[in-house]
Amino acid sequence: MTTWTQDKLGWKPWLEPLAEDELTDAHLQALVDQARASSPYFRLLARDPAILHARTKTDNDIFYNTDGGLPRAERELAATATSRVNGCVFCASVHARFASHYSKRTEDVQRLLDEGVDAPQDARWRAIIDFSVALTAIPSEPDVQALREAGLDDLAILDAIQAAAFFNWANRLMLSLGEPS
Repeated sequence: MTTWTQDKLGWKPWLEPLAEDELTDAHLQALVDQARASSPYFRLLARDPAILHARTKTDNDIFYNTDGGLPRAERELAATATSRVNGCVFCASVHARFASHYSKRTEDVQRLLDEGVDAPQDARWRAIIDFSVALTAIPSEPDVQALREAGLDDLAILDAIQAAAFFNWANRLMLSLGEPS
């Protein structure tokens, strides 16, 4: 049975990651943040440092570059909704925690986890969740007009697209390489 949570979860890889003492300078540079060396997921991805570096820089730019566009909480909300649809319990827990932290709306985030993407939310969050879900479905027709009506400008809409799209890919990668533990 799937348990959706905001608690920190472990992750068990199905392939052997590099051991921390095997990481070279190239691996550590690819991690961008050396604290990630403790994660088996990132140590597994470190087997291809160039791809890991590009992945991490993309992730960081989507979620940490908040010079306009969506607030961090709503970028995390998009990633949470996407992860919830994709069944990635691990990613949903990580991004739900961030969405709760930055929005201070823990109950709303938990309702998304507990009841699913159709759970009641205010109009702005509803538009972001529905848009993220539509980008997750194939084929999709996301409702850009609903985002505009919820007050999002072009840059914020682009942020919602990037957060959902990145986590469609990231969830599938994580679910292909291991499972939450």
